[in-house]
Amino acid sequence: MKAESLSILILAISASLFISAIGDPLYRGRWKLLKRSIGISSMHMQLVPNDKIITFDRTDFGPSNLSLPEGKCISESQNNDCFAHSVEFDPLNRNVRPLTILTDTWCSSGSLSPDGTLMQSGGYGLGERVVRTFKPCADCDWVEDPNGLISPRWYASNQVLPDGKIIVVGGRYQFNYEFIPKSSINDQKLYQLPFLKETRYSPLIPNNLYPFLHLSPDGNLFIFANDRAILLDYVNNKVVKNYPVMPGGISRNYPSTGSSVLLPLVLHNNFSSSPNAEVVICGGTLPDSNEQTNAGIYIAASKSCGRIAINKENPVWEMEEMPVRRVMGDMIMLPTGDVLIINGAANGTAGWNAAREPVLNPVLYRPNIPTNRFELMSPSPIPRLYHSAAHLLSDGRVLVGGSNPNRNYNFTAIYPTELSLEAFYPPYLSPNTSRPAITEINPEANLRYKQKFTMGFESKTEKMVNLQKIYVTMVAPSFTTHSFAMNQRLLVLALDNNGVQKVGTGKYSVQVNTPVTGALAPPGYYQLFVVHEGVPSRGMWVHIK
Repeated sequence: MKAESLSILILAISASLFISAIGDPLYRGRWKLLKRSIGISSMHMQLVPNDKIITFDRTDFGPSNLSLPEGKCISESQNNDCFAHSVEFDPLNRNVRPLTILTDTWCSSGSLSPDGTLMQSGGYGLGERVVRTFKPCADCDWVEDPNGLISPRWYASNQVLPDGKIIVVGGRYQFNYEFIPKSSINDQKLYQLPFLKETRYSPLIPNNLYPFLHLSPDGNLFIFANDRAILLDYVNNKVVKNYPVMPGGISRNYPSTGSSVLLPLVLHNNFSSSPNAEVVICGGTLPDSNEQTNAGIYIAASKSCGRIAINKENPVWEMEEMPVRRVMGDMIMLPTGDVLIINGAANGTAGWNAAREPVLNPVLYRPNIPTNRFELMSPSPIPRLYHSAAHLLSDGRVLVGGSNPNRNYNFTAIYPTELSLEAFYPPYLSPNTSRPAITEINPEANLRYKQKFTMGFESKTEKMVNLQKIYVTMVAPSFTTHSFAMNQRLLVLALDNNGVQKVGTGKYSVQVNTPVTGALAPPGYYQLFVVHEGVPSRGMWVHIK
């Protein structure tokens, strides 16, 4: 393909992103309560490849509303705690299965390994060095390795790497990183990262916890803490780029909690071409906001967002403003490439009883339009504050749960502990829209890098299908906690030169190119979507290695 033709194709794909859903232009999404109580508060959340949600809180909250199976009790509890603090939730039939975690998972981190096993790391107390694994199956439960980590990890962040390893970065008073699982000699080492010490507001206010991690297309790791970022060569323990300080004087990491996403990576048919990689960080508050709440002062959160092209030679921050102030908001990538900003508060900070004025309206961010990128969505009736979480489901809904801004299970506080799960239906799920449906992946859903496969899909829309407004996305499921969706990643896959072909009445076929390397898409499970005029299909699980 000629260079100018390739450029036109790339621009056409990019322009097709972020199109508002067809149907009622005033439709702002809707909410539906899925379960009044799952027995626990959803502090941590992960979708696994059998389409179940694994969610958990902490084991020292005291009695939950769900008993442990087989009368098991938590070993480190002094209150004879025989209650579950983890469950498996089925979004299809809304069934809840209690799971057993025996060490404290409070403020921990996680990732899916390449084989689909949930690897969950760190926590508090006896859980601070534990690595827990959960393999999705009908009757599987947690398996705990008490010596899975070298250093205690409380408020750390994880990222899956191109070779399938998981890097675990930071944590309270941990200015270093390590790798799991411990399968080689290098995995037994601890690697120092002075950047985490340098970005604290002060030694007494470590407001750079849960650093934002994003894997760059060149294989290095983008790390953002407080108000600045680096690009880390984690193999050689070397900082290869320092980014400018984000303007505004706002702290973005825990407990002045903002959120962050890596915007869609638009892949090219020219396999040697690296996609543009942009990171967006939204919300947060002043660095001392958490300390101010001790005096009853709830500082206004920030409206600001910063956007930066991390693989440019001289990147600069582009600043924008959301329509509402927000701290503790979750940024969730939708299958279309839009970003949903959801949950949180307008005043205060993360922490016990530390926030006021819940923000009930999500905001849709459409990154590929030049202006007016934000759109206010319909409000939820349920405040979601500290220790809430959100996750994209395979059917395109966003699952929301949790909110425990109190010590223990307190149902009488000003913002009580929340045990419910609800779903937000984005505008593309308007009752007036018709969704495409994936019918086949050929030769199979087990993919390799730099491979072509055929996707078949159907469209039941009554009007003529615009073949120029169809694209295919591949979404990595995240581990979401404390307003950061770890490992979240969306790729717009390159289509073959022939584009989309009509093969029958309402039936279509397209040749799709997989990513070239694990730096673009780390090995593991992804959800594949076909999107037509801003409306995605239901996701189909694929595996790449």
